[in-house]
Amino acid sequence: MTDTLADSRTSPRAFAAGVPLVLEDVPRRPAAERAEQLADPGFGRYFTDSMVVARYRAGEGWHDARLTRYAPLQLDPSAAALHYAQSIFEGLKAYAQPDGTVATFRPEANAARFARSATRLAMPPVPAESFLAAVDALVDADRDWVPTGPDQTLYIRPYMLAVEPFLGVRPAHEYLFIVIASPAGAYFPRGVQPVSVYLSEDYIRAAPGGTGDVKCAGNYAASLLAQEQALAAGCDQVVWLDATEKRYVEEMGGMNLFFVRGSGADAELITPELTGTLLPGITRESLITLARELGHTVTERRFDVEEWRSGVEDGSITETFACGTAAVITPVGQVRARTGDFTVGDGTPGPLTMALRSHLLDIQHGRTADAHGWLHQVR
Repeated sequence: MTDTLADSRTSPRAFAAGVPLVLEDVPRRPAAERAEQLADPGFGRYFTDSMVVARYRAGEGWHDARLTRYAPLQLDPSAAALHYAQSIFEGLKAYAQPDGTVATFRPEANAARFARSATRLAMPPVPAESFLAAVDALVDADRDWVPTGPDQTLYIRPYMLAVEPFLGVRPAHEYLFIVIASPAGAYFPRGVQPVSVYLSEDYIRAAPGGTGDVKCAGNYAASLLAQEQALAAGCDQVVWLDATEKRYVEEMGGMNLFFVRGSGADAELITPELTGTLLPGITRESLITLARELGHTVTERRFDVEEWRSGVEDGSITETFACGTAAVITPVGQVRARTGDFTVGDGTPGPLTMALRSHLLDIQHGRTADAHGWLHQVR
């Protein structure tokens, strides 16, 4: 036997003005099966019972918004996204709080970035209130899927794709906006481990005027070959350089990078500036705010590979870390390149790296006060 939601009804969270968000009768998996999956969720292996789907048609706008059973999609073979990659996504998390409630972290920032991505790919933006209503409805319906283990979360994936059956090269006239969720285990279940990185000198992630500052599917497809090259070189991740001179550090895989100059209270953080080719990470922005509150100077500027190498050699660059939604902070230990390898510090996670990671995680999990209003309570 499975539990179910109540009969189909309209959510108090309207999807948009004049567009109700309908809650369908969704079958629930048995509690024992859910508990077994939550015991060791991994990442992206299991999915909750529900999903939110809304449709868009040119001339009609957003319509038919509903929370429904998680199930395969049915697409026409000529659906535009399958041919011209009009596809964007976001990633955010829901966190179990000490008082038994559930909160998402800065979903308004994800909604704003999702709208920017849509505009760049000539797709219809999802209004911020619609984005938030969809995320809230899914988390509320599937809150039993929010894990409560140490540093475990519910990962939420909103995305949009063009579904018009048409092979002409133009923006599609029909789209699906979908939100799904997946319980996620601790990113470092055996403790925080530094990664090794490979400087990509054959491929670039993004060029000026391109799509580097938005979350579109094509960016990630184009990164896979370089990531395979990094793995073949014995490294965990690829580090991207700028497209013009191939000398300035941009990102690590799909994560933003930080470099620590000096140590202790006087340590400075340097992070590549947002030139239009880097993704404006929400974790990046949050860490900049927290580091400055702790009294550290944070500088956003271009950062040369040789400055990184020479700084490590003379001891002035003491730590390097990457940041993003999945891992929060990932220390960088070793760097491999055709021009020579080097190790950051002693190859272990640095003190400022770990302090910032703990501080942000404590806010997200409700273990310390949220002075910025970053946590959004799901009611």
